Amino acid sequence: MASNKKYWKSVEELKENSLIVDTLKNNEFVEEIPTDDFLGDKENLEASSTTRRDFLKYVGFTTAAASLAACEGPVVKSIPYVIKPDDIIPGVAEYYATTMADGFDFANVLVKVREGRPIKIEPNKEANGSTNARVQASVLSLYDSLRLQGPKANGEVISWDKANEGIVLKLNEVKAAGLPIAVLTGTCASPSTKKIVNKFNEAFGNVNHVVYDAVSESAALDAFETAYGERALPDYDLEKADVIVSIGADFLGDWQGGGFEAGYAKGRIPVKGKMSRHIQIESNMTLSGANADERIMLKPSQQNLALIKLYQAVVRGISTREASPLNSAIQKVAAQIKKAGTKAVVLTGIQDKNAQLLALAINQAIQSEVIDVVKTKNVRKGDDKVVAQLIADMNAGKIGAVIINNSNPVYSLPNSSEFVEGLKKVKLSVAFSMQDNETANAVQYALASPHYLESWGDVVIKKGHYSLMQPTIKPLFDTRQFQDALLAWTGSSSSYYDFIKNYWTAEVLNGTSWNQALHDGIYVAPSSEELEVSKFDFASAIKGMGSAKSSDLELSLYTKTGMGDGQMASNPWLQEFPDPITRTSWDNYLTMSKADAATFGVMNENVANGALNGSLVELTVNGISEVLPVLIQPGQAIGSLGLAVGYGRVQGLKEEMQTGKNAFKFYKDFNTTQTDVSVKVVAGVHEFACIQLHNTLMGRGDIIKETTLEEFNTKDSKEWNKVPVVSMDHKEVEATSVDLWDSFDRTVGHHFNLSIDLNACTGCGACVIACHAENNVPVVGKDEIRKSRDMHWLRIDRYYSHEEDFAGDNEKKEAGTGVMGYKDTMAELEDPSENPSVAFQPVMCQHCNHAPCETVCPVAATSHGRQGQNQMAYNRCVGTRYCANNCPYKVRRFNWFKYPENSEFDYYMNDDLGRMVLNPDVTVRSRGVMEKCSMCIQMTQATILKAKKEGRPVNTNEFETACSNACSTGAMVFGDVNHKEDTITELTQDKRAYHLLEHIGTKPNVVYQVKVRNTQEA
Repeated sequence: MASNKKYWKSVEELKENSLIVDTLKNNEFVEEIPTDDFLGDKENLEASSTTRRDFLKYVGFTTAAASLAACEGPVVKSIPYVIKPDDIIPGVAEYYATTMADGFDFANVLVKVREGRPIKIEPNKEANGSTNARVQASVLSLYDSLRLQGPKANGEVISWDKANEGIVLKLNEVKAAGLPIAVLTGTCASPSTKKIVNKFNEAFGNVNHVVYDAVSESAALDAFETAYGERALPDYDLEKADVIVSIGADFLGDWQGGGFEAGYAKGRIPVKGKMSRHIQIESNMTLSGANADERIMLKPSQQNLALIKLYQAVVRGISTREASPLNSAIQKVAAQIKKAGTKAVVLTGIQDKNAQLLALAINQAIQSEVIDVVKTKNVRKGDDKVVAQLIADMNAGKIGAVIINNSNPVYSLPNSSEFVEGLKKVKLSVAFSMQDNETANAVQYALASPHYLESWGDVVIKKGHYSLMQPTIKPLFDTRQFQDALLAWTGSSSSYYDFIKNYWTAEVLNGTSWNQALHDGIYVAPSSEELEVSKFDFASAIKGMGSAKSSDLELSLYTKTGMGDGQMASNPWLQEFPDPITRTSWDNYLTMSKADAATFGVMNENVANGALNGSLVELTVNGISEVLPVLIQPGQAIGSLGLAVGYGRVQGLKEEMQTGKNAFKFYKDFNTTQTDVSVKVVAGVHEFACIQLHNTLMGRGDIIKETTLEEFNTKDSKEWNKVPVVSMDHKEVEATSVDLWDSFDRTVGHHFNLSIDLNACTGCGACVIACHAENNVPVVGKDEIRKSRDMHWLRIDRYYSHEEDFAGDNEKKEAGTGVMGYKDTMAELEDPSENPSVAFQPVMCQHCNHAPCETVCPVAATSHGRQGQNQMAYNRCVGTRYCANNCPYKVRRFNWFKYPENSEFDYYMNDDLGRMVLNPDVTVRSRGVMEKCSMCIQMTQATILKAKKEGRPVNTNEFETACSNACSTGAMVFGDVNHKEDTITELTQDKRAYHLLEHIGTKPNVVYQVKVRNTQEA
């Protein structure tokens, strides 16, 4: 059975009799309690002349004093309002609709504001908004104490008046000299900003707006412009897809701006026996590959060949009889695309214009309903050729001034040194920046710009969908928006707010209300455009592709789900966020297959406390070298390497945030694939902050349940969703029918449950960051993560599985004969699959109705509420950790230190500015207590009180937690099972529903849905 597959989180677990895994199984806390620090060593104790009576007296006093000190909370002095502002009601949150658009991430969001402080980001579901981990974490960047706090000229702080005076003087000199002015920005999807740039051009003449993306999609833009006449990206509604074929496109990650996961997840839920089939062809193990039904590993250069073969088979009907694994696989893929017809779609991330044209050709040939070439996306607009020309012109002395906004090219350009040299040759260089970053330190004028939560603006993420950006807090520093500055330099007295309001009233709203658009955050313009059919001869594209350059070793650059392009590297929530695939934080690293690691002599090993160490190598790409750690990654294509960009920043960051190495230096020609690659092992060992081995399965095979679509449709649910049995009265009975406790009536009042669908969960981690923000979860840093002391209340476990099941393993084991034969058989079983299946499982406190933690707490600090939540009384907890030992789900966290106001944890709770993000509805825990998921009890109570105040019952599906609210895919659904119309009620009774470790009888209030894989070829 599929549900009997063997799952593993780390290669270490596959080793027979691993001392490390045994230690972690048998010892919940791998670090010894430092008794010597407070009792002294043996010699001192033996030499002491203290009597037994005095010793007991002293110990009794000191123990009591230590207990009291551990329970002592910080004193916070509050100053009451003398005159209360009209628009603030203490204790009541306000929500503002706005838009995040930082050039890399674009999202329609709601901002939760308490007493004038933005404290949390939520998706604006009225505008079909969705958030990822970076969008959720962006609120913390507002309170970065190292932000650029005012204008600077050549490193010296000046006033805005002086800055404007000096800049306008230089601009007039440039104009008089007849030299062009370059305005270099990240992707600008703001129509009002473009109009202001045009006004700036009218004032100074010869102004060129150059758009630069740190992670380029220029090849896809070029291809779409060639085919359809518009430089934009098509949109994809993956809910409509029956077959999804992706060649090197991590569309569940940041490919073409992301945002495809919601539609994808809807198509992955087996409704009426149907779900989409997803085939992923890639080299790195990505989020998309981890969620695929079939994953084909190919080196980057081989992916070009795969796309050509697919085009020939689907569009031209050419089927070669070449007997190769690749050809066989492509022929099967082509057959599935043809069978699905208009319900199929092909995506590619190959950074080649002709490759992108071939993907468009396939989609047009099958008349795919999934791709939308009319309502295009504006989330990537960078043009590599124009950027390269700008750098050349700067160095040739042909540019008079460079004005940079929303971009950090000195850090992210592969030829950064050429750009810096070019800056020295222009008459005027200006950078608008929120951070005191690399570019701000390389220009003449570094002008402090506000965070998007302090700004006005507008964005057109998708054609016809206009979004507004509004400030949710008064600017914290002496900042000014890029648009306001341009208006001032042109001599206009208008503010950007007035300009944008007038522009929208005249050109966007068509007579509808400005206030209504501001309230909603979005305005959708009526559309009369019809479907375009490209007249381009796609056949010419295949001639241009030729054979891709290949080598023995190839490098694929990628963006991590947490770090993106690196502009949020100063954000500790994202630094500590474990990568969904590797489960490693605070680092970037070279991913390598086990076969290549053996060839190069690279090692990964877990030390005594479970922490992971790895070899260092010198990576040389196109003659540029860097020393990097290697992480051996199951599912990495042999002959390929992976490396995340976005790390290695050093300026404008606290020392703790200066992690990893800058991979942009390898991003030659803005191509994520590099073939001139060599690797050499060097001396030294790298210490990873990897939590792969934390909270292992410990031999319990029923944590993850999965089946195939065929079994789901043809067999009774008791076969693929077995209920475990236990022995009672010498008979086997279902474990769920046996109780050690007496139950009571839970049908009165509210009773909360949370459903997690393993089919819809892509492992993106937005829920993890939302939980941090809502519940004041502290950041502990790399050293503490290595000691298994991470404080995440919600973790997303990533499990690998072999093709074979437990029964197959046992048969193979028993078949081994003789000493050597048995040894060889066991070694084979220990070898991880080269291309394992992957499953993601969010795990938090299960809020058991029969909770083991509650029965062992000696001070009744943890107890059960009438509404189904397992509650923590922090001021009662004395930190015995009995509850953590007794928790079968390993979801309770011990607060080893006082994290706020502690120089050892200098992240964001260490200064007044950083603490502004804290949620006042949630306690900031003192040292020495247990923390865990509270099922956001503050949110459920706020919902109840709101309904009570409005004199109505709670609405259907009105209850939410931070994680369910942040989940774009709908994998997490929260609600009241006593409210029969709530979606959760139906989900708890679904045939896919099961609880973790049902055989131990804890009766959790968190229910999971069995994962179904579509293994049948369409």
